Amino acid sequence: MADSSAVHWHPSAAYLYVLHLDGPALAWEYLRRNPEYRLAWQHHRHRPQHEAQRWGLRLLEDPTRDARDAHPDWFPDPSSVVQVYPDADPTADALPFQLWCFPGRKHLTHDGKRLVLTTQLVDHMLRMAISPALEDGMAYAYAVRAGCQLRERWRAIEAELAVLDAANARRAAITTNRPSRAAMLHMRTLQALDGTLAGASQRGVAEVLFGITAVAERWYDDSDLRAQVRRLIRRGQTLMAGGYHRLL
Repeated sequence: MADSSAVHWHPSAAYLYVLHLDGPALAWEYLRRNPEYRLAWQHHRHRPQHEAQRWGLRLLEDPTRDARDAHPDWFPDPSSVVQVYPDADPTADALPFQLWCFPGRKHLTHDGKRLVLTTQLVDHMLRMAISPALEDGMAYAYAVRAGCQLRERWRAIEAELAVLDAANARRAAITTNRPSRAAMLHMRTLQALDGTLAGASQRGVAEVLFGITAVAERWYDDSDLRAQVRRLIRRGQTLMAGGYHRLL
């Protein structure tokens, strides 16, 4: 039974970082709240590959770390992950691969097969899967998986590379974009989900999200506020229980 006195989910300011997370990072925020996943981490943390693929991961990640610090290695790779390989036939003007020249705060993970680079570009997360055959200073190429979704995969990678090019062009002047309505919805959904997991009632969740005065005036059977809170909680539970795969 969750502790109904827990109030860690009350301050909305604690969720502001959610407004600038991309799909894979949001997926992690929902997965790490899953009670079954948290148990799996406790029981299998020393055998991370044994249980990981059940959750769509290559390695289990610590659920106490939020998306600002955790860098889960999803399986299979999300479409936005940029695959980097040596260029077998480089031209004279080919650029050399220089890992530490990529902008942003970098995190490196080795999953046993390749190096995964995650770099934080203010309000965007760029992820690269680097071939073990690629060494610093070698000419490199980007790869796209073949298949019926080739065009969609290329568009996703093209968008990531455009962000990288923009960051390289204006390293000192990267600005934060205004949060989208979808981002605001995820922020409220996660807060409502945390309230439910902490044992709060639907009315208690509503009072934290919308204020005691609004609830006193608008909380009655079939009210729009009551329906909105129910939708937020149901949405959060669905995403936590496996719907997070759609965010990848």
